Amino acid sequence: MIKMNSCLLEGNLAQDPQSRVVAPSGATVCTFTIAHDRLYRNQKKELVTDTTFVDVETWGPLAENCAKYLKKGKAVRVVGRLKQSVWTGKEDGKTHSRLFIAAEHVEFGRNPKSSEATEAPEEEFPEEAPINL
Repeated sequence: MIKMNSCLLEGNLAQDPQSRVVAPSGATVCTFTIAHDRLYRNQKKELVTDTTFVDVETWGPLAENCAKYLKKGKAVRVVGRLKQSVWTGKEDGKTHSRLFIAAEHVEFGRNPKSSEATEAPEEEFPEEAPINL
């Protein structure tokens, strides 16, 4: 059996991305959270929204583009793989873990329409970030 680890997720940024340079390699890492809404009707036929928040991590030139062009509320499509981070807490000594998407490809969407007439024009940005790191 072939084992596959592939994710495709579309949503909107829940907050502005966070980037940092990792020593000693000098590589840039950028993390952000995507909010994905699932709409469905419950048994009473009421429309219900189920929101899932997913953390995403990018590296290198892709991380630099994400840090530069992504902002809270922007639509985004992420392609990557699930990755698990495991660590021992310094304060409690317990093992902790978290799942996130290690992105290999990110497509940037447009900002949602604003109702404010005074909003500054949107900065131009590429529709697609580079795949190769």
